[in-house]
Amino acid sequence: MAIQPFIFTVALPTPLYRHFEYLAPLGLDTGILEKIPHGVRVEVPFGQRTLVGFITGISHTAEYDASKLKPIARILDSEPLIKGDVLALCQFAAEYYQHPLGEVITAALPQVLRAADGVLPTTKTWQLTTEGKGLNAENFKRSPKQQAAWQALIDHHTLAHSTLGTYRVSHDALKALTKKNLAESVMLPSAPRDDSQHDQQVLKETPLELNTQQKVALKAVQHNTFGCYLLEGTTGSGKTEVYLHAIAQALQAGKQALILVPEIGLTPQTVSRFIARFAVPVVELHSSIAKGARLENWHAAFTGEARIIIGTRLSVFAPAPNLGIMIVDEEHDLSFKQQDGLRYNARDLAIMRAKYNNIPLILGSATPSIESLHNALNQRFHYMRITERAGSAKPPSIQLLDMRRENVHAGIGQTSLDAISATLARGEQALVFINRRGFAPALLCQSCGWSAACARCDTRMTLHNQPRKLHCHHCGSQHYPPKHCPSCLNPELTPLGQGTERAEEVLQQSFANYPVHRVDQDSMQRKNAMKELNAKLETGEPCLLVGTQMLAKGHHFPSVTLVIIVDADQGLLSGDFRGIERMGQQIVQVAGRAGRANKPGTVLIQSYRPDHPALNQLIHEGYSAFAKTLLEERQHTHMPPIQFMALIRAESKRADNAKQLLQIAMNTLCTLLPPSPTAQYIGPIPAFMEKRNDRYRYQLQLKFAHRAERGHIVAQLREQLNTDPLSKRVRWSIDIDPMDMG
Repeated sequence: MAIQPFIFTVALPTPLYRHFEYLAPLGLDTGILEKIPHGVRVEVPFGQRTLVGFITGISHTAEYDASKLKPIARILDSEPLIKGDVLALCQFAAEYYQHPLGEVITAALPQVLRAADGVLPTTKTWQLTTEGKGLNAENFKRSPKQQAAWQALIDHHTLAHSTLGTYRVSHDALKALTKKNLAESVMLPSAPRDDSQHDQQVLKETPLELNTQQKVALKAVQHNTFGCYLLEGTTGSGKTEVYLHAIAQALQAGKQALILVPEIGLTPQTVSRFIARFAVPVVELHSSIAKGARLENWHAAFTGEARIIIGTRLSVFAPAPNLGIMIVDEEHDLSFKQQDGLRYNARDLAIMRAKYNNIPLILGSATPSIESLHNALNQRFHYMRITERAGSAKPPSIQLLDMRRENVHAGIGQTSLDAISATLARGEQALVFINRRGFAPALLCQSCGWSAACARCDTRMTLHNQPRKLHCHHCGSQHYPPKHCPSCLNPELTPLGQGTERAEEVLQQSFANYPVHRVDQDSMQRKNAMKELNAKLETGEPCLLVGTQMLAKGHHFPSVTLVIIVDADQGLLSGDFRGIERMGQQIVQVAGRAGRANKPGTVLIQSYRPDHPALNQLIHEGYSAFAKTLLEERQHTHMPPIQFMALIRAESKRADNAKQLLQIAMNTLCTLLPPSPTAQYIGPIPAFMEKRNDRYRYQLQLKFAHRAERGHIVAQLREQLNTDPLSKRVRWSIDIDPMDMG
């Protein structure tokens, strides 16, 4: 009887929506082949290239002609790097977001491990020598840093390089001990954490006392069982303290914690607070970390050595073999949605991962998304609210300024300038929020009406002063401003509107005796820039902050008592149905930076539409009432989260090609499932910015009453579009649950 060959199903990082079959590697016996687990990396031939893929199945039968299959070149791992709940999450994401599985799994790995020569790091570890063990603390009384390092090695026996920050041990102190032959460094292979020998002391400092509402929220969180908890807490209410207490309970049970934050800029404050509280290894995972350090941190999470993992959206795929709790902070934030490639929502994937692990997930926000609020009101989520600020802090007073009656200086009203002057005179700090980078959003000629437009996009170019340039924030085009009008040769060109640079200039001129700190993508590019700014603000010296939404997300500025919101009307004019929701979230989040400590806070909101009902409800009744009104509107209009949306996007240098492909998609949809009240299609229609980066952009909006039906129909549509020759000449993508309609 002939021996049946082993057929391996391999997921490869290609844009093809299918699996690939390979024969077993040459020279391996049956006993080894039978034990190869799913998720192991393999190197395989693929056309004229070799690729690194992942085994997803093993059988003795092939879907294709087995005689034409090629063997796997080599198996790269003895144990899978993607396994268990992470592999299941990748498979779910690939199916739900209509994306090739190989690309999903590849994205979940650190960049180093995506290559065939990428290997897991060995762990650099310090331990005391026999001579070092024979000493006592008195031997180091003249060198407190060496004494701290020696004490840490006595307490923990060994210290991994990735945990030095956790235990506040100086690398230089360890080197000094090594030179004295009191300590030594060794490279150890990767190994899972041994819980039986792990130090069970998890707290480094005494936790803060919770108030009544915080205690009720903490008590509601049930460990060792799946539950999704929406924690709505007013800004400054101490949501993070609830997180810390809940995490401590998981750590004391020997578990790991995974915390997702929306922005890299938030991680320094978050990591510092966790390191100060917990006596366990804490690692961070985000794109600002160097490749080598990121691999070490990922590896510490993979082995279980890292007990707390803090990261941005991609960290939802971070390995954690003993996961006990997950937190998504600022769950409403758009940053959790990937806007290209694999268009996943990390918040929604976190729910699935918590379900796989049968653990609690806390979604925290002062301004919950309409989707999460809908789930909470329908009792799919446990709904917890904290309405009081922590400690003695009081909510700020909020005032609407009618800008139609104000004298305006670069967008800032005279009432706002007077309030800033009084705040600085009291020795306090003020924050001016303006969600536009640059000096001015437009440069125009008042003689003939010419304006500086981007040649590649349907938008005006933004004028920057430092350095002076015209910059398109959509395609990246840059050039020097013209010396005169290209149309009528008028030598006087006028900046129109206001950006952060212009506001900074006006504020520096108006308050020359006080420092002005600008916070936007241009000023915060340097590594540790946000950390250094936080250090300056913590001194409490009077100063001015001016910046974009980077200032709105979870930062704690205890000395800021005044917040000015320069242009509150942008969301009222948005073409996106979520525009008003985001306006409300942004106003509440920015306003929450004021009066977070003992001194009362004031918020001035500048508006040219101070009578708008949504704006007034937000200010006078609060975010919760505002959000419930928006949810009622969504119910009447059958918009998400009431119905389920998908967006088919197409772009091409020839507008007709993009439109034609989407028309083919529309015809296919009408054949698969004719339009009805439960299945509606709109398009092809131009994107809000039709031309971007020399490509014409169109979209097809799909809306379904049932989520499962959407998945079934979109999968069939994707398969049929892939067979159309035009799909090879047009960039197109599928966005499930789109968060940005642009």
